[in-house]
Amino acid sequence: MGRNALWDRVRIVVDDAVVLASLVLLAWPAADPAQPGGLSGRIVPLLAALCLGTAVLLLDTRRGLLRYATVAAALTTVGIRHLTGGLHPGAVWLLLLLAAAGLLRQFLSHRADPDRNRQQTLLAQQAFRDPLTGLGNRRMFVEFAEDVLAEPARTKTAVIVVDLDGMKDVNEMFGHAVGDDLLRAAAERLAENVRANDTVARLDGDEFVVLLSGLEDEHAAVGVAERVLTELHRPLQLNGLAISIRASAGVAVSDGGDGLDGVLRRADQALIRAKRDGGGVARRFDPVLFAKAEQRRLAEQDLMRGLEAGEFEVHYQPIVDLNAGGMTVGVEALVRWRHPEKGLVPPALFLELAEQLGQVPRLGGWVLEEACRQAMNWQNQFPGFEMNVNLSASQLTDPRLVDEVREVLTRTGLPPKDLVLELTESVALTDLVESARVLSALKALGVRIALDDFGTGFSSLSHLSTLPVDVVKIDRSFVQAMPETGGASVAEAVLHIARTFNLDPVAEGVEDAGQAERLRELACGRAQGFHFARPMPAVEVTNLLDKQSAEIL
Repeated sequence: MGRNALWDRVRIVVDDAVVLASLVLLAWPAADPAQPGGLSGRIVPLLAALCLGTAVLLLDTRRGLLRYATVAAALTTVGIRHLTGGLHPGAVWLLLLLAAAGLLRQFLSHRADPDRNRQQTLLAQQAFRDPLTGLGNRRMFVEFAEDVLAEPARTKTAVIVVDLDGMKDVNEMFGHAVGDDLLRAAAERLAENVRANDTVARLDGDEFVVLLSGLEDEHAAVGVAERVLTELHRPLQLNGLAISIRASAGVAVSDGGDGLDGVLRRADQALIRAKRDGGGVARRFDPVLFAKAEQRRLAEQDLMRGLEAGEFEVHYQPIVDLNAGGMTVGVEALVRWRHPEKGLVPPALFLELAEQLGQVPRLGGWVLEEACRQAMNWQNQFPGFEMNVNLSASQLTDPRLVDEVREVLTRTGLPPKDLVLELTESVALTDLVESARVLSALKALGVRIALDDFGTGFSSLSHLSTLPVDVVKIDRSFVQAMPETGGASVAEAVLHIARTFNLDPVAEGVEDAGQAERLRELACGRAQGFHFARPMPAVEVTNLLDKQSAEIL
């Protein structure tokens, strides 16, 4: 604890003692030994006074009005009793102690340097001064703010982070010299529009920070931030140029439970929100939005940790031949996350985050190699066993995709014809020309291409003729909508399109024997779904293949 913090703590103890002593003086007439009631009659009023004093200390943490009223009432009462000649000698001594406490309080107030003096002391040292604006720098702000936040206080302390919008454009348009002049002018306006005891510093680049202490509530901090922005938005005259620039501000109030890092982080979150709202505004920290952002940050850290720790694994869903009694002829590789606390996490809960973090190419490349290596193990016993692997949008746009697939096939020894690369319509048609080029290059390696979720996107017959597709996978929604017997269906139409373009159809999402039989009647050769098997680890697929092989024999 710093020296100033220690003096402040002592000063608060003295303040509390003065309130309690004042209440004892108010209760003294009832506690006078000359009064009837005996010892208990004197102790009860004193205990009541102490309880009342404790209540005042707990309730009056902001304005101090109750404290001042209590002390004033005590002094008035003592003065009246002294004039009437009824003041007990014990009360006189207590009054003297009260006066001594007041003197001690005054001494402590002078002993603890005022905030402004402390700021000036730091700024007097060049190591704490920003050379461009003359304000305090990050080092000064951190040292001073940590000291302020560590001190006990009955009021609130807030942090305002101010960021100038468009400084890059100013530097590019007018030059860095004008940009520096703008920063100096902005710093001057900031310093002029805060209170005398507030601290203004330049954190970095075009970002400033203001520390406000002694606030009654957070609305006062927002008011200061809005006033500052209003002044900053007024045109600045720099070297004969009238330059207008907007600024955004984020406001956070210390809750007393964390240090400077926590308050700054919340102010930064508020600043991000202000910029997302269009900029040029001040936004107060929103704990709900912060909780979401914090949850996202933790999720990102968890995902990256899982990737580094090798917690991901590949499961495989069998693809069966409907014309061969449901024999498994291939599998679709699906990534899963074996989380140490959450258990097996499905891809819907982490793939989007991985895509946003740019980790899907890395994860997809690992799945491709793992799946091809496993396919070779199965091909030793079941030649021609197919492996289907999904491609994401970020993988399709990766310039190294074709080389990566070629290298994986070389390392694992899997015949290219037994690798089927799947992509959805929406991914393939994002950039039709580029998709056709990449898929053609993959086809040149000898692999096959499957269009997943066929019919649910915005595909057309012309797209099918443009893309080098070998397989269409009928979406599960069309399979579920098939009538049990007879009648036209979208699934039947998709099968007709597949035959027209000489494509191999695979039905997805088959959940019962009736659907499987109906697809067989419609001449759909292959299918997959929970009716046949759920996605499973490689060892369970091996057991399934061994069992099917034994049944044939």
